[in-house]
Amino acid sequence: MTQQEPQPDQDSQTEDQSSQKLAALEAVLFMAAEPLPPAELAGILEVTPGEADRLARQLEALYAGRGIQVTRVAGGYQVCTRPEYGPSVAKLHKPERFRLSRAALETLAIVAYKQPVTRPEVDAIRGVNSDSVLDTLAQYELVREAGRKEAPGRPLLYRTTDNFLGHFGLDSVDDLPRLDAIPVDQADVQANVPPSAPESAEVQPDSVSESAEAQSDRASAPVEAEPDSAPESTETREQSEE
Repeated sequence: MTQQEPQPDQDSQTEDQSSQKLAALEAVLFMAAEPLPPAELAGILEVTPGEADRLARQLEALYAGRGIQVTRVAGGYQVCTRPEYGPSVAKLHKPERFRLSRAALETLAIVAYKQPVTRPEVDAIRGVNSDSVLDTLAQYELVREAGRKEAPGRPLLYRTTDNFLGHFGLDSVDDLPRLDAIPVDQADVQANVPPSAPESAEVQPDSVSESAEAQSDRASAPVEAEPDSAPESTETREQSEE
């Protein structure tokens, strides 16, 4: 007995169901305030995680060339504005900004690359006490406690957060630049920075993955780095961190 070929009506019904799922995904991502992982999308749309991932990529392609995009960040999918339209969005949506000192950025980089890491281990790398800096990063929800290390005193371990990934537009910590690709001295850094580059680095509000509804309801807090005017001594750094 030969298998019957699908009838045109069946094909049309399948396409309609797929279109409805795609439209439902668009509505869900539009309303979501945080990135939604494929597993959660699968439960909402009543499909498999693989199908949810396929639908998200299909929607991403449909948004090509538009002012908004579907992007994968912090392990999930989210609708956000495109970076090139940041200046226009900023005229309507002025986010609250917080600044991170050189010491805070230095500590955050250590946690990002060495996680999970303890305070004493961070101190050993920086050569200065990092208690207040880590507390500040935790208040900004860029790092979090991640249990205790099986060592004398059982010190706390620290990891970066999903908020950290969102601020820097990363899907996971695996997307961080490789250490062997980063210049090791100031001369190398200056040689690789174009003349037109700004003196201070900051994450603009449009580069932070944020849903369309969240953009209208609340302000994101992009990270700004304070420019360095001169190398700091250990004593000066300790005073500034206190």
